[in-house]
Amino acid sequence: MIKKRLRELKLELPEAVPPLYSYVPVTVHQGVAYVSGQVPRVNGELPYTGKVGAEVTIEQARELAKVCVLKGLSCLEAEIGSLDKVEQVLKVTGFVQSAPGFSQQPKVLDAASELLQAVFGEKGRHARSAVGVAELPGNTPVEIEFVFAVNVQQ
Repeated sequence: MIKKRLRELKLELPEAVPPLYSYVPVTVHQGVAYVSGQVPRVNGELPYTGKVGAEVTIEQARELAKVCVLKGLSCLEAEIGSLDKVEQVLKVTGFVQSAPGFSQQPKVLDAASELLQAVFGEKGRHARSAVGVAELPGNTPVEIEFVFAVNVQQ
């Protein structure tokens, strides 16, 4: 049971909040759940802003990546009712607002990948892209989107 696993890891899902703009947080089609890009707002605020490798350290960005995962899982749970319906994490795409010359985006995204594997075990292993970008909304250092295989029949 995923809720039990989250407790064991001393993790709590934040409340799923509605998007700020014109889109839905999750779309489910034929057993695949697409989770919109998650930014690491905590109580409506970004703990850190700026470019990773300049104003934001790799460790701070890794913390933010974990927040993105928890927010994504919260949105997914709100849509499908239970994270126990996750059959596989299929794909993670992470965007890292990067300072010129910064090339350690995979190290930032490893925090998200490691967390998903800790929560879901073998089902948490996934394909991934770690992309450096010039700008992200609200000057957030990290944004992550997810694709999950889900059993909506459960």
